Amino acid sequence: MTEQSPFTMTIDMGALEALGIKLYSNAAAVLTELVANAYDADATLVQIEWNIDQSSVIVSDDGIGMTQRELNDRFLVTGYQKRLVEGSHSTKWNRPFMGRKGIGKLSVFSIADEIFIYTTKNDETTGCRIDVDDLKQQIASRQDYHPDKVDVPEEHSGEGTTIVLNRLNSKRVSLTASALRKRLARRFDVLDQTPPEQGGFRIEIDGEQLTFEDRQDLKRLEFLWEFGEQRLPDQILPKETKRYVLDECKVAGRDDWKVRGWIGTARTPSDLADDGEGGSLKNIMLLARKRPIHEGIIDKLDFSRVFGSYVTGQIEADFLDVDEEDDIATSDRQRLIEDDPRVQGLSVFLREAFKAASDQWNAERPKRKSKDAFEEFPELETWRDSLPGWQQEPATKMISTIAALTFDQTNERTHRASLYRSGVLAFARIGLRQKSDELDQLSTLDAEHLLKLFGAQEEYEASLWADILRGRVEAIQKLDNLADDDELERVVQKHVYKNLWLLDPSWERATEDTHMEQYLNTIDPDVFPLDDRGDEITGRIDIRYRTAAGIHVIVELKRYSKSCTIDDLIAQGQKYYGGLTSVLKQQNNSHEPTEVVFVLGKAPRVNRSHKYDDREYIARRLDEINGRYVLYRELVRNARNRYQDYLDATLKAHELERLLEALEAE
Repeated sequence: MTEQSPFTMTIDMGALEALGIKLYSNAAAVLTELVANAYDADATLVQIEWNIDQSSVIVSDDGIGMTQRELNDRFLVTGYQKRLVEGSHSTKWNRPFMGRKGIGKLSVFSIADEIFIYTTKNDETTGCRIDVDDLKQQIASRQDYHPDKVDVPEEHSGEGTTIVLNRLNSKRVSLTASALRKRLARRFDVLDQTPPEQGGFRIEIDGEQLTFEDRQDLKRLEFLWEFGEQRLPDQILPKETKRYVLDECKVAGRDDWKVRGWIGTARTPSDLADDGEGGSLKNIMLLARKRPIHEGIIDKLDFSRVFGSYVTGQIEADFLDVDEEDDIATSDRQRLIEDDPRVQGLSVFLREAFKAASDQWNAERPKRKSKDAFEEFPELETWRDSLPGWQQEPATKMISTIAALTFDQTNERTHRASLYRSGVLAFARIGLRQKSDELDQLSTLDAEHLLKLFGAQEEYEASLWADILRGRVEAIQKLDNLADDDELERVVQKHVYKNLWLLDPSWERATEDTHMEQYLNTIDPDVFPLDDRGDEITGRIDIRYRTAAGIHVIVELKRYSKSCTIDDLIAQGQKYYGGLTSVLKQQNNSHEPTEVVFVLGKAPRVNRSHKYDDREYIARRLDEINGRYVLYRELVRNARNRYQDYLDATLKAHELERLLEALEAE
């Protein structure tokens, strides 16, 4: 450096690590921060050059840019309070500022070790270079860091700001340009057609503009609910999408707490699964000031209906980020402070909105599914039409309910056809009801009776799907009534592996794969221990591998009385997760989803200090292994609620019962 740098960056190592290097785990989140900065700078165009093969990413905007002094006093200052200094809105287009904390710029340090900043304002051009290694060295020696002043290349000298990221972290920028498009498209509510001269805002990736077409969630909607009024253009939705409006959009009845946006359901839960590029769509993105403030809000709503497995959406709640109120967003803008009245009011509001949408969905979806069934199996419609008129409506409801069920896509047609056959038989064979009648005679059940009840489920399925659902509800209720914890543990342990619907109602027909377990054992012998003869060690029935709904699942059941820490779970879970991902990679199936589930008697303990509440800390740790835990009692109660809701919503069991009684009378 030939001259003294005019730039100064002051930050301690803790802030650099916590708010920059370690806070952001993926490139899409980092690019979100840079795009938000461009939006706040009144840009009408942001261009992203995704040159990860050359270990470089370039983000350019045509905003107002910065002078040398502003670059030094604003951009290079950690925690710069934009709204206090510059007001709440931008000067040219009067946009509400997205930024608030002044730490988003630190996100670049999580994916790049060298950053160039070039900016031009009012014909004043300036540039600097930040080397993360040098920055760390200066911090370690307790000295201010002075970014190098650099000349601005001609191609980056236009009005606005360009940020060049070099020496990229390959693990965190492994996205393709296509994947980046899909993820960024869900993270902003700025995809409109307003012309640039009127303040429109466009995002381009490698020269192609980001549009609604890049939003994978909109393409997969079967039903759509919008708050207040219809806003989404018809042309961006599938033609067959059924649209509704939820009239209530005021939270807690307050005029200044309004909600916009939408929620929608896909045809099947698998339509929302991670496709390897766009990430999972099975969440609700909560926005404030047109950018994410919370991801996965549905997990906080205590909403256990089947509807929740099909839903995605984007909800805008600007009242969560207003200058006059406390800042309630976490540093990475992925969580909210849950005890704030605004958050609590929104949770109540959304829970009621979800219930209303769920009721409509339960009423309308079977009607649509019956049409699908008749198209797929024309013989079904012929059979239905041949019935006496008074039998046709119950038959149609039965067909609709079966058509609406979710199966493993591999054998979906076969499974569904089997259930249709069973339904048809139920109308002709009165004796078929005798098995389900036995359920009513079991007034007292001990553990052994419960084993027989679970074991008979396959036979019930051959009779009628509604009987399975009713049988499951009753069996689960009996489990819930077991007062002895050890007996509960024994029953659940024996049956949960063959009945993964206890963990997730969409996990029907879980399949066992002994070859996969053996393969996993060659990767990590601690996953499924074997004795000297190659047989599984006696008594090790507490860990199993299964596949369900296209997901690779490893389930471990702990003793009910076992007390463990989150560190214990992570240490074990990393073996399972690492072994499973290694096998899938070797089989060329690394894109397929995985999950590690622990069933516990009590919640894991946290034995180290951290900056989150314990629940959030545990969730974050388990996210490292795509894991979760469920308590024995919680498992039983959740399963009971989900299946009871399903039976109540469809009314299928009641309709068929009346029909079969009428047939018996004949």
